[in-house]
Amino acid sequence: MSTSDFEHHFADLGDVMIHYVTAGPDLAGGPPIVLVHGWPQTWFEWRHVMPRLAAHHPVIALDMRGLGDSSRPLDGYDKRTVADDVFRLLTEHLGLERWHGVGHDWGGPVTFALGAAHPRSMLTMTIIDVVIPGDGGDFSQGGRRWHHAFHLTPDLPEALVTGRERAYLGWFYREFSWRRDAVDAAAVDEYLRTYTEPGALRAGFAYYRNLPRDAADNTALIATGFRLPMPVLAMGGGRTESRGRATEPEESMRRVAHDVTGVVVADSGHFVPEEQPDIVARHILEHIARHE
Repeated sequence: MSTSDFEHHFADLGDVMIHYVTAGPDLAGGPPIVLVHGWPQTWFEWRHVMPRLAAHHPVIALDMRGLGDSSRPLDGYDKRTVADDVFRLLTEHLGLERWHGVGHDWGGPVTFALGAAHPRSMLTMTIIDVVIPGDGGDFSQGGRRWHHAFHLTPDLPEALVTGRERAYLGWFYREFSWRRDAVDAAAVDEYLRTYTEPGALRAGFAYYRNLPRDAADNTALIATGFRLPMPVLAMGGGRTESRGRATEPEESMRRVAHDVTGVVVADSGHFVPEEQPDIVARHILEHIARHE
């Protein structure tokens, strides 16, 4: 199966148009695996993982609001609102009741918010190389993830990056990857196709600018004693010199969930789904199989 075998769709949810891609068995054949991407990527980051998952389960990979080929509203980038986009796509548009959630980078906090809001619908959760804002840990690694503060700054990132998207985003694709060939030239071109469109940079930075609200929302939720009830797989890239978070995702999820399995993926930086797609797919499938 190649990307040409994937099916592209759009869902008009009223305030936002969501682009999503499907692969594998018909959605009536069982709960799908729902893949939520991060920044500076789109659904396309899952292109190597999807065929491996689709051999066993229906798969849905979506573009979050503001990114990829989804529409770019001016607001709504707190993770609870983005998670509600996903919920409406799955339930109102596709008529689904249950699914397996997978999120990488910002897709992780979105998947967490979705699972927290609808715990009976999410059968399993997988979080890849990200931690949950407001969980009591250090989301920005004491400033080592310097771009968090930069992206939080109003207006300045847009002024400096517009017209220089290839240089700026290209730095992340290289420096956050242990395998320098993982995000290849074709992938960079595909990401830049959408990140150079009007409003895309603003929308991407808005995910960071809502970090204080996300942290406050999650801190308040955790303070009630809430913990995720579904089994959670937490994966981290083992190469910390390439910004892999190693055991941090597991440590974070143990603060917010009852049942957590941790995996550190060797020879991977931050972009684990592209650097080690075989390992990512195998662990997701084994995680689902253990809890079916």
